Formats: sequence, C-alpha cells, structure tokens
Amino acid sequence: MQQGNSIASHDGATAAISNVAQVMRALDRAITAPNHLPKIVVHNGPSGYGKSFGATRAANHYRAYYVEVKSTWTSKALLIAILKEMQIKPAKTIYEMGDQAAEQLALSGRPLIVDEFDFLVDRSAVEVIRDLHEAAGGVPILLVGEEHLEKKLRQWERFHNRVLEWFPALPATADDTRKLADLYCRRVEVAEDLLAAIHQVGRGIVRRIVVNLERVQEFGVTHGFERVTLKDYGNDGFYTGEAPRRLAA
Repeated sequence: MQQGNSIASHDGATAAISNVAQVMRALDRAITAPNHLPKIVVHNGPSGYGKSFGATRAANHYRAYYVEVKSTWTSKALLIAILKEMQIKPAKTIYEMGDQAAEQLALSGRPLIVDEFDFLVDRSAVEVIRDLHEAAGGVPILLVGEEHLEKKLRQWERFHNRVLEWFPALPATADDTRKLADLYCRRVEVAEDLLAAIHQVGRGIVRRIVVNLERVQEFGVTHGFERVTLKDYGNDGFYTGEAPRRLAA
C-alpha cells in the first residue's frame, strides 16, 4: 500500500486522533450499506487536519487499496497506479485497465481509497472513479480531498448523486493535542498550560501542533528540562504557519 503523509505517526506508533475514528466510521458505513445504496464516501477539509493519516489507518484496518493522486495524473495514470497497488500488470488500453481494476475490486471485495482526489477533479478525470464504482457492483470507495471538494464536484452531477455521505475533517481537539504530545514528546513532559497554548496557536491544524511539540521537546532537551511549562517556554517560540514579518529598517 502506498502511504500518505502520516503526520500523526512516529516510529511505528500512532495517535488515535478524532479524524481517525471519523474516517473509520464513514468507511464502515459504506462497506455495510445495503446494495441498493451508493457506496462512495467523501472526506474533505483544510490542509493539515490529518485527513491522509486517517485514510491510511483505514486502509490498513480494512485492507483497502490505497492510492495518493499526484497533480500531473491523468485517468490513465490513476488506473495504472490502482493496478500497481493491486499488483496487476496494466493492459495496453485505458478501457482494458478499467476492466482489470473493476474485476479485481469485485472479486476481492476490498474498498478503494483515493487520496488527494481534488487533482482528478481539476483534470476532469472523476468519471473513472464512478465507472469503477458501477462496474465493480458498488464497491466501497473513500475519497479524500481539500475543503472545497464538495463544491467542485457539483459540476459532475452523475458523480455527485452517487455519494452516500460527505463528512468534513474535524480540527484537532485539546485531547488530540495531548495524544500527539504523548506520541512525539517522549523525552520531555509538556505541562497542561503549555499544551493549551499549543492547541490554541495551532488552531486545530495537526501539522502546526506537531511542529510546536517538536520545538518544545528540542527546547526542553537543550535546556535540561524534564518538564516544560508555558512560563519556561514563553510565547515567542510558537510556530503559527505565518512567515516572519520583515523588520523595519
């Protein structure tokens, strides 16, 4: 399985943040939905919320086929990547490759997860997924993309109508921040007041929280702290995602 950018994993361990449970529930609903219902679910939200991590966790749990779309991919490139994930040698034509992928999905009963799905929408290649869904007899499919994905898909009415459920990514909670600290800050303890500040400045974005936790750990190790409080760390070292302002001459 091709791995996405798993920002909530470290040295083989993982943090069970909120979006992971949400992705698992949504894919489970697609898998268990009655046959007369569509089985496409869409997970979308801002960058950095941990969507790809949840998708890869779901792929491992359900033995799903997982592909992460690249910006240059065409319909043909997508089918080649799916067949590669299935360990199947691609046929010569797009039509034949589609049949190969659909047949394997139907025979295996395994879901398909497509990450960075926005790129396919932008390149007008979304119908490939609808074709696979139909040809494989309503195979469960999880699509992952950015926050405006639902709006982008409205222009593809036949596709949009086959979505069983849309579920937006959730911002990281204070509890998620604690779980991420337990995962990443193994060399120092992060005090509750500092965790609260990290959660606030991170604004729910997992990547920013992880960056700040790493900075706190580096600070603690460098200065010999076993436990770092907000008073110890101060307010100047937080990463906000914004570029530093240019100082006046």
